Amino acid sequence: MTSPLFQTVKLNDTINLNNAIVMAPLTRCFADKDLVPTQQIADYYARRADAGLIISEATIIDPLGQGYPNTPGIFTRKQVEGWKLVTQAVHANGGKIFCQLWHCGRVAHSVYTEQQPVGASAVAWHGHVPRTEGLEYEMPRSLSTKEVKKIIKKYVKAAKNAIQAGFDGVEIHGANGYLVDQFLRQQTNLRDDKFGGSSKKRCKFALEIVDEVSAAIGADKTAIRLSPQAYVHLEYSKGDEKTYKKLLKKLNKRQICYVHLGTFSDHYTFDYLDGGKASEFIRKHYKGNFITCGNYSIDMAEEAIKNKKADLVAIGRAFIANPDLIQRVKSGQKLEEYDMKMLSQLD
Repeated sequence: MTSPLFQTVKLNDTINLNNAIVMAPLTRCFADKDLVPTQQIADYYARRADAGLIISEATIIDPLGQGYPNTPGIFTRKQVEGWKLVTQAVHANGGKIFCQLWHCGRVAHSVYTEQQPVGASAVAWHGHVPRTEGLEYEMPRSLSTKEVKKIIKKYVKAAKNAIQAGFDGVEIHGANGYLVDQFLRQQTNLRDDKFGGSSKKRCKFALEIVDEVSAAIGADKTAIRLSPQAYVHLEYSKGDEKTYKKLLKKLNKRQICYVHLGTFSDHYTFDYLDGGKASEFIRKHYKGNFITCGNYSIDMAEEAIKNKKADLVAIGRAFIANPDLIQRVKSGQKLEEYDMKMLSQLD
């Protein structure tokens, strides 16, 4: 096909993709009681292996990071072995897959962890915990400087585990109001140590994770997802955009694999993001590989690649509804419409 969506994409000297369509990370909550991926999960990913790149569902790096039921981990031997089923199945079908490394921070919950959640600071989120019977979010405990360093090491260990499990790389989940995002925001980061108090210091947690993971597994296998638009689980504070500009400037100096936008919809503009969309903000300030995301149709994805608004486009819900999405698009078949009922089954 002549569409730019179906041209080979060279991310770096070690990773080439068959096309520019990425399967977005999709939390499905189908791991077993030990948070181990199952054969059913392996089959699910294998059916979608003709995506240029699969980014796994968000995967917990630490038991204290869990905020949803039955979300897989990458911190025990059993979990690593479970993920091997997935990566082997994807590779057998010619695909590539990255593991998204995740810590929920203040939006974790003791119903899963049996401990008080932790965060950049003791600032609670409000509302009900998803997929529970009305549980409320709890007040997090502020991490000590020493504990922050230990969590960075847990990201590194998780990244090493992911490579051992057969993943082609890792994506650090720095979006959607989870732990990394909590360090980047003034509302959630009230620290006065080396990890807070200025834009430069608020970037430090994310950058140290990137640097230490890169040193452990290679910058060519390291990526990050970001939500500069204050997307979910947090609120925007005037000046947050300065932190993101500084972070993206720093990431430009690191030869990581890509930066990935985290959002459900990239149709909105933000005064504080130079008046444009979140994708435009990242593209403006980051010069490396960029994956855009956010309710893109195939036509919109093609337009984004053709006009160099992004290097790849991540698609989520359409991949749930259409395991054979790539073949359907190539052959001109109509896509099945996504329905929320599909979340209750792993097809």
